[in-house]
Amino acid sequence: MTDMLDTPQGRRLAYQRTEGQGPGVVFLGGFRSDMQGTKAVHLQDWARARGRAFLRFDYSGHGESGGRFEDGCIGDWSEDAISAIEALTEGPQVLVGSSMGGWISLLIARSMPQRVAGLVTIAAAPDFTERGFWAGFSVDHRAALMRDGQVPVPSEYGEALVITRRLIEDGRRHLVLDQPLHLPFPVRMLQGTADEDVPVSWSQDLLHHVTGPDIRLTLVKGADHRFSTPDCLRLIPDSVEALIQKVSE
Repeated sequence: MTDMLDTPQGRRLAYQRTEGQGPGVVFLGGFRSDMQGTKAVHLQDWARARGRAFLRFDYSGHGESGGRFEDGCIGDWSEDAISAIEALTEGPQVLVGSSMGGWISLLIARSMPQRVAGLVTIAAAPDFTERGFWAGFSVDHRAALMRDGQVPVPSEYGEALVITRRLIEDGRRHLVLDQPLHLPFPVRMLQGTADEDVPVSWSQDLLHHVTGPDIRLTLVKGADHRFSTPDCLRLIPDSVEALIQKVSE
């Protein structure tokens, strides 16, 4: 059953929560995705079968939540995630961040590490507004973005993406690869080698950039960005389970 949360910023978020034992698991979705995605549903089914607390939600402008996607930015969606964790969970959580959710999970880890028991990323895309969109824009695209406040970008996932100047400028205020980032909890990073949206080199850059006592990167040969084959889907809860066992020792 989907419920709604009103955040301190005045945004209205749709969420589904499964009661259970801690540490709980929070799924953080990707750019333009929602909590009905294959990975989120699979992880909730796993959590329910094991009596594990679980939370999935839609950022503002995504899925069933209020607001327009084009009005949002990384800072807003990070605030949404923090509000959901603070209001709907208790104690440290294992964060599972997919694509943009990987970036947001790192922002959460930086701002409130006491609420993070462990971190699993799936094709994490930290700083993608700068490393992906802005870096890939031509001089004309950049000029149009600054002049008009937005530019359309073709997408293989459906209608064109509208990239806004606010998204780019706000992204620069939330970069994580431009300063030291310590992760004092176990981290498991998952990445497909056939991912055409998030290069393998990004996961390797992240691995080399962060510091912490227990950080591992697993590359799955042939897996794409969706990371939703049966083998990939099994790997996600297996990674979560390993972290929970680690922090419970």
